[in-house]
Amino acid sequence: MSRAPLRIGLTARLMHAPPAELGFPGKTLQYLEQSMAHWIMSRGGLVFMVPTIGEHLGVRPAQISVRDYVAALDGLVLQGGADVSPASYGDAPLRPQWGGDRIRDLYEIELLWEFARQGKPVLGICRGAQLINVACGGTLWQDIDELVPGAAIHRDDSLYDSLGHEIDFVPGSGLAALYPEMAKARVSSIHHQAVRELGGELEVEALSCGDRVVEAIRWRGPSYMFGCQWHPEFHRDTSGLLDSGPILREFLDAAARARGEDPVSAAAASNREALDPA
Repeated sequence: MSRAPLRIGLTARLMHAPPAELGFPGKTLQYLEQSMAHWIMSRGGLVFMVPTIGEHLGVRPAQISVRDYVAALDGLVLQGGADVSPASYGDAPLRPQWGGDRIRDLYEIELLWEFARQGKPVLGICRGAQLINVACGGTLWQDIDELVPGAAIHRDDSLYDSLGHEIDFVPGSGLAALYPEMAKARVSSIHHQAVRELGGELEVEALSCGDRVVEAIRWRGPSYMFGCQWHPEFHRDTSGLLDSGPILREFLDAAARARGEDPVSAAAASNREALDPA
């Protein structure tokens, strides 16, 4: 019997003041960049962008709640985007442009903990990894270039996803176990903020070579929660960057287990359906 595909929630990026040429004056847009959705879909996951929920938005808890959304989904991916607000970890922005998006922080933190409460996995990418750290009580470097002496270049807007650097896997970590034949790898780098003080119940699983900026973290709590600072959805088989397949498969396996399924059988089913949709 065919298994239903895993249903993966993807948090929205928020555009609070869209440019006039888009034709949405005074509105907030919620959107995603297609690479993330296509990456999840490539392993048979169905992707659902999760909108913000709140009474101030005209949606009362009696009508629909975060708990309802999480109950309908099997896992959550926190995607990249605007800076995490320093207000979310008890700090003030050192530059006006580092003020971040506090509204998005609150929306994603509420989702993250509801997924954890329901025993469902959370995967954080770039900003998503930073959000996991902040949700667990950690803090961030507001700007690596200014505040981390001797740091390598971690973001170059002229190169965007063409910039990369090497990372070291922490021996004995879950990430190292996913890549047993490797001690280091090359990854994409599109961030100017990073983990500063590590949040509670988190472990570091990868560090940037040379400057030791944190590149991957994992929660030690009862359900799956992993964050990586790079963008695995931008990695390609021929790019020379770390194969993103094991990270996605581990996350989807955790989603299958949370649904009470054997992850091996779920993976085989999704592969068969990809080869023979009929």
